[in-house]
Amino acid sequence: MNNIRLRPLKLGDAPKMAELADNEKVSINLRDGFPNPYTLKDAEEFIKQFGQHKQMKVFAIEYNGQYAGNIGLHIEGDVYRKSAEIGYFIGEPFWNKGIMTEAVNQIVQYGFKNLDIVRIHTGIFEYNKASQRVLEKCGFKKEAVFEKAIFKNNQLWKEVRYALLKPEQNI
Repeated sequence: MNNIRLRPLKLGDAPKMAELADNEKVSINLRDGFPNPYTLKDAEEFIKQFGQHKQMKVFAIEYNGQYAGNIGLHIEGDVYRKSAEIGYFIGEPFWNKGIMTEAVNQIVQYGFKNLDIVRIHTGIFEYNKASQRVLEKCGFKKEAVFEKAIFKNNQLWKEVRYALLKPEQNI
């Protein structure tokens, strides 16, 4: 899809980021470090902190020239230094258009080509079926289900772990 691209975050994204992120339907699927409510100040601080971070490669997702969400890879350390955790969110107006599937494919290509990693992984809350479908469409394999691993909104949930390995010929 030529109308979807990943690009560096810019401070000008903050108003739209705050608007899209200030949505319970978005925050319910993310870790508690993602503020709810989500303010303009939260967006500006996020962009300042992660826009040029060394261990986090965070990009804006742009759809038809509009900011639509974020996607990033967090490069692990120590014995996990060949792995990265993927994380993302997209605003509700952009759901069910194939945007996130394309964004995940793009960041996977970027990560395996430009970062010294061989594995990309993440944990998804059991009720986030849309994100599980995105990962499966992108070739991620379900590796495990952790019982009562997530405590979100005063309830325990399963975490579904997914991973994708760099093709052997590219290692």
